[in-house]
Amino acid sequence: MLSFRDPIHGFIRADKLESELINSRPMQRLRFVHQLGLTYMIFPGAEHSRFSHVLGTMHLAGRVYDALAQKSGGRLDPDPRSRTRRLVRVAALLHDVGHAPMSHVAEDLFEDGIDHEGMTRLLLTMPELEEIFDEHGEGLKPIDVVRVLQKEATDGDEILSDIITGELDVDKMDYLLRDSLYCGVRYGNYDLERLLDTVVPIVDPETGRARIGVERGGIHALEALVMARYYMFTQVYFNATGKVMELHFNEWLRNEGRQWPSDPEAFLKHDDVTVTAEMRGSDNIHARAIIDRRRFKTAFETGEHLSLEEQDRFRKLLPEIHALFADHGEALLVDHSAKNPHRLGDSRVLVQGYEGELLPVAEASDFVNHMSRIACFRVYAPAEIRNEVRAAIRERWTE
Repeated sequence: MLSFRDPIHGFIRADKLESELINSRPMQRLRFVHQLGLTYMIFPGAEHSRFSHVLGTMHLAGRVYDALAQKSGGRLDPDPRSRTRRLVRVAALLHDVGHAPMSHVAEDLFEDGIDHEGMTRLLLTMPELEEIFDEHGEGLKPIDVVRVLQKEATDGDEILSDIITGELDVDKMDYLLRDSLYCGVRYGNYDLERLLDTVVPIVDPETGRARIGVERGGIHALEALVMARYYMFTQVYFNATGKVMELHFNEWLRNEGRQWPSDPEAFLKHDDVTVTAEMRGSDNIHARAIIDRRRFKTAFETGEHLSLEEQDRFRKLLPEIHALFADHGEALLVDHSAKNPHRLGDSRVLVQGYEGELLPVAEASDFVNHMSRIACFRVYAPAEIRNEVRAAIRERWTE
């Protein structure tokens, strides 16, 4: 059994199957992929990797499963070696193996139109991983993991998908705490222990599907999770300098005609180390913007919560602004940062009342009901024309 000392969760232990998977090439590659892409260039402590995140996610998957099993009335096997518990931990461990270099920064540059989830499925078909499952899986197969990650699990396993990829999933529970710690901020903190104490398995009366709900006594812990996510997006993930670094990275890749391979073996050769080495040897303006800190400057920024009408109106300004500065070459970069702080209503997270009644979370929490979508634009320009760009946009735009 492997044992890891983690700054978030203390000791994380892995059984034989998990240990062999951790030592596989797809998993070890994650040591060289930053969890937050280029964010370490803004928050110097953000050097943590996808590898540490998936270990934490695996650990939390076991804890959430145990909490649900205790309240399931026998629907979930509480045995630590049960098939379902082992499956959800392994699925959590493997859920990010398909991430490209710099994580989400260049998500849309895979060959054949796939994304990191599609690459994860392809990696799970590799003989190396299939052999590990055959030798140590005790009946578990890669296809079982794929079904959980794609939310196609049946026969009582569907709640496992909610544990990994729902609105109350272990992915968020880990990355908020981990990213907050390593970035040196406090925005991502919430009451994990109270949340784990109040999660409950429910059957959605509309769909008949087993899901994760939360007891009424845990509604404030759930609200704290939502608030933590909101502040991490506004203060860290959508940081103005971080976003322009991402834009420069994507422009460099496109200028070079680069895509991430869809062949698993070829894909494993790419990580943050390899692409950073390439950027260091490149004369491209966008590579130098990152490596030499010659980034474009923020020329204009809208408010954080634009309406759909305002977003459409700002988009319509952009062709004119680009045309005004066309003589300056690759003069402008535009970022549109948009995110719902939660999708608790859409994903049918239900609150179990004191009499067993189930309420949509928006009815149980005025706070959640009134949270608005993050939506803002930023325009970046070289330092020498930033003031001109700012004046041109201000002249044409009022919120």
